Amino acid sequence: MSKWFLRGLVFAALMVVIRMTQGVLINAFEAQAGLISLILMILFAIAVMVWGYSDGRADARANPDPDRRDDLAMTWLGAGLVAGLVSGLVSWIIGLVDKALYVSSLFNELTSFAAFTALLVFVTAVAAVTLGRRRVDKEYEKAPHRHHGLAAQGEAAPTDVFATVGAPAVAAEQTDTIQTEAAPHADTAAPQADAPATQADAGATLAGPAAGFTTEEFPAVEDQADATTEIPAVDEGGPSAQSDDSAK
Repeated sequence: MSKWFLRGLVFAALMVVIRMTQGVLINAFEAQAGLISLILMILFAIAVMVWGYSDGRADARANPDPDRRDDLAMTWLGAGLVAGLVSGLVSWIIGLVDKALYVSSLFNELTSFAAFTALLVFVTAVAAVTLGRRRVDKEYEKAPHRHHGLAAQGEAAPTDVFATVGAPAVAAEQTDTIQTEAAPHADTAAPQADAPATQADAGATLAGPAAGFTTEEFPAVEDQADATTEIPAVDEGGPSAQSDDSAK
């Protein structure tokens, strides 16, 4: 059974009960007929408001996003039409038997009285639904992290598309900066690392003859000395050439 039809049947039965009570009380207190009718209508409206307020709260809790909530206005409009038509028809039928019940003709019951009942149900219910939803929305404002069911997961995940796309580029720039800063340190550290090696080589060269090298290896050193003496041979020609030029 649809929600609007169920609500319509419930409030149609309530309206029939109210009209029967109205007939009894007016017959007993004719001077207070207007006050009795007003109080009974207020009680009927309170019953509609309670149900509408409950629907508004339930819908707001089930759908925290206002754009995804149910159209309860149409639900209560249908309920009001059903309540007006059914209660008018039933009241007219009961009026045929119970003359104490204040009823009009069938046409008036299905038009004027049905429209009044439908309007009373619709307006009261929609106002109550709005109040119920607003009450729940205020609770969400006090606790924003509980506004959505996936809010906790949404907070951990990045929501900015541009920040997500630009993250690899930022990471690459930071990596290049670190490598650029590390390069000078590596260049300056290289000579320092080579210096001990050079000293170690020099020490090994000096310690070589003392470590037990044979005399057969010394001619190689003499050959190197001879190789170095070739450079002064080139220099000796230099002064002679200069003297010849001066003589001229």
